[in-house]
Order: sequence, then structure tokens, then C-alpha cells
Amino acid sequence: MGVGGVSGGGSVEICAVVLAAGEGTRLRPLTETVPKALCPIANVALLDRALARIAGAGLSGPRQVAVNAAYLADQVVAHVGDRAHLSVEQDGPLGTSGGVGNLTGWIDGRGALIGNADAYLADPRREPGKDIAALLDGWDGDTVRLLTRPLDPGTGGGFSGQKFAGFSLVPWRLLRGLEPVPGGLVTTVWRPAERAGQLELITYDGFYLDTGTPADYLSANLHAAGGATLADPSAKITGRVSGSVIGANAVVLGDVTRCVVWPGATVAADESLDNVIRAGAGLTVHG
Repeated sequence: MGVGGVSGGGSVEICAVVLAAGEGTRLRPLTETVPKALCPIANVALLDRALARIAGAGLSGPRQVAVNAAYLADQVVAHVGDRAHLSVEQDGPLGTSGGVGNLTGWIDGRGALIGNADAYLADPRREPGKDIAALLDGWDGDTVRLLTRPLDPGTGGGFSGQKFAGFSLVPWRLLRGLEPVPGGLVTTVWRPAERAGQLELITYDGFYLDTGTPADYLSANLHAAGGATLADPSAKITGRVSGSVIGANAVVLGDVTRCVVWPGATVAADESLDNVIRAGAGLTVHG
């Protein structure tokens, strides 16, 4: 069975898939030249955060972890290198279901821990609580498990009052029928499992954000910085900086407050930025 992986509660073999093919349309214009999965949170690419979290659960390397890519795929492929098996969707993103369906030959009989690259979960060392390890704990290899958080008051949808928090665990019996055609796991796997009484919700006690919008992307960065300023040592800063994230080789000559300044970006001496993302020499996206 399979080509390597960790085991759940019994003898179930498990691999991991990080979904990194999306276009990130809600994050434009930030994602016009950088794929969403490579956008940095506290100066670490979202994709690297996902890979590190999965490695913490005992899964790493191309025999145990796969990453899919489509939009600006060359950047994702170069960034991942030999750290994971790469699945490139040549004709455009296939969605969460199609992307996994394109990997069934590689998954090869295993259950799969599937995570969205754009999911921000607080570092459990700073905020102890259930992590993705809770998805694996005692799993029998038959049910579908979702990592979830309580829905915000007045919010519809979700699953029994819970919202998806970036990671799911799916048995091979449901993976093997997925096709490499556009579609979403919520339709092909999660809702059918819910109707069949085979969906388990595992509550994550930490902090979670889907970083798909500029506001949430900015919020995730500021949360990761913990209210302080986090600046890469290579950044040049002569202006006033408060509660912000400053990337590698950025130049900050003006004032920034609760901002994210991307690697290599510039803030001119006559600028005063507040609650924005700055990329390049002058791209400003309000959070």
C-alpha cells in the first residue's frame, strides 16, 4: 500500500497534499506576479508554513508530501524543489477535488492529509491547542475529518456550526474515485460524507484565517508578528516603524504603522503608510 507515509490510529498509511494551484484572484494585484502560496506571512511563504506544519506531523519529502501547482507554476516548482512531489496542472487550476484527483496515482492506496496553502494557523508553540495532529489521532481510515473553528455569529453555511480551518483527512476509498477535472472537495467528498454520517469535525483551538483577501492577509501577518515589528535583518529602515512586518532587502525611509512591506519593496521618505501592504516601488494594497 502506497509509497511511504505515517500511520493513523491503526495501520492506516497516510500521505499529505498541499494545494497551491490557486490564482488568488481576491488578493490581486498582489498575486499578479507572485502565486498566492508564495505570499509571505511574517517573512515566511505560506507554502513553507504549510510544509513545516505537515512535517511536524511526521510527513516530509517527495515520497510523503505532494504539492500541486498551476497558476505561475514555475515559481512554485522552483520554490519547492525536491522537498515534495510536484503535480503541475498544465491547463489551469483543477480546484481542490480535481487537484487531488490528479494525484491518485501518487497517493496509491493511502489516506491523505490535505491542506490549503493559504491557511494561516497560529504557531502552536505560541498558542497551545489542537493542531493537525488531532486529525490523525485515532483515525480508523474510514471517516472524513475536517479541522474546524466555530462559525462567527450570524454566519451561515459551514458544518454543524463549524467552519473549515484549512486541513482535512480523507480515506483512500473516497480518494480513488476522484477525477482530474475541475471541482471542489466540499462537493465531491465533504458533503457526501456528511450526508452519510461519516464526517468528523475536529475543533482547532488556535487562531485561523483564510488569507484570501488583503484584509485577512494583513491580519495574519500582524497576528504572526504578535503586535511587535518583525523586520528582516537585511532591510534598511530609517523611518518610523510600528507593529509591522518588513521583508528582506526592503527599504523603509518613511513611516509605516501596522503594515506589511514585502521583500525588496520601498517606502519613500515622504510616505506615511497605515494598515496597508506595500509591494515593489509603489504598489499599495489596503487591508
